[in-house]
Amino acid sequence: MNQKSTMIGVGLRPSHYPELEVNSETKVDWFEAISENYMNTEGRPLKMLLHVRKTYPVALHGVGLSIGSHDGVSEVYLKKLKTLADRVDPVIVSDHFCWSSIGGHYSHDLLPFPFQSEALENICKNVEKVQDFLGRQICLENISYYIKSKSDEMSESHFINEVCRRTGCGLLLDLNNVDVNAKNHGFHAFEFIKELDFNNVKQIHLAGPSQEEGFVFDTHSTPVPESVWTLYRQFTDIKKKVPVIIEWDENIPSFDVLEGEVLKARHIVTNLEAHP
Repeated sequence: MNQKSTMIGVGLRPSHYPELEVNSETKVDWFEAISENYMNTEGRPLKMLLHVRKTYPVALHGVGLSIGSHDGVSEVYLKKLKTLADRVDPVIVSDHFCWSSIGGHYSHDLLPFPFQSEALENICKNVEKVQDFLGRQICLENISYYIKSKSDEMSESHFINEVCRRTGCGLLLDLNNVDVNAKNHGFHAFEFIKELDFNNVKQIHLAGPSQEEGFVFDTHSTPVPESVWTLYRQFTDIKKKVPVIIEWDENIPSFDVLEGEVLKARHIVTNLEAHP
């Protein structure tokens, strides 16, 4: 995706459909749609997605690809995703570094896997299948996790770099997920980010977590916290013009609140681009 300035957008959510139906001029540059919400419908959700697509670039972001599954990626799912992508012509198609299905049974959670050579080979095989089927590059997002495997053979950053290197897929860098993991597991968030190959980063997510009994949870239910804004400043100071999406999935506010978050990100970008 080539653009003169950083694209900053928000997740497309049904609660904002009424406003977007009548308002084609907003403070956002693009939208990201949850793929599964539009793969099985010919109703209002798809009509709204296509309506938005007439004015804005759109990304498709999935939660059900299950790229880490040893069962392989569902061909039924892939066919639905390709049909949607062909219809929408998204600028980015993405999912997560996780697994969510086994033996035909699907979880609603994005489940982590150990960073082992066997998992690496399996994911690379699945990514290549998906990219061949879709005829395009996909991006995978680093996830938040609440337990750590004792059988890891490599670091998460090395694992991600290797998948991208072997398959040519991109990285959707979720800075909130890095922040959540760093706080819960006691590591330095930006030191982890610096271990990643920045050439692979094709998109960024910003979001706000919740906190309970000393743990931080990736709920996308609050404004972007200052710790995540700091990570964004640090990243953008090194690599500029990476498209950004503000995610907000619970306790969803009015659209103008999301536009306010977009303006905060744009202020950071403008300052850094003006003073390289």
